Amino acid sequence: HVQLVESGGGSVQAGGSLRLSCTHSGYISSRHCMGWFRQAPGKEREGVAAIYSDDMTYYADSVKGRFTISQDSAKNTLYLQMNSLKAEDTAVYFCAAVNYVVDRDSCFWKARGVDFGHRGQGNQVTV
Repeated sequence: HVQLVESGGGSVQAGGSLRLSCTHSGYISSRHCMGWFRQAPGKEREGVAAIYSDDMTYYADSVKGRFTISQDSAKNTLYLQMNSLKAEDTAVYFCAAVNYVVDRDSCFWKARGVDFGHRGQGNQVTV
């Protein structure tokens, strides 16, 4: 079982930055996909970013150029650096993971569809 614990959310003015962290425990397969999705009130869940086990990344068009996803395997931690934040970025952000993903295309497909097997508790980000 994979456990994901997020930290780093909060309130920031438009144009500011925040960094979300997600520490994971439990089994992570060699071919895995980790990512972030968000949900704002009254809106559909949106896959924001994903990173495959080869460190290749995916970003939704809405955050491309502003957000950066990264992972530190030695620390079992996933990050989402969010810059140039906008009011429309306000949402609860969830860290997510899925094991046994055969390739990066599958990972990015899952990110777009918010199709992860495990997720964290969510962290509020208010801009």
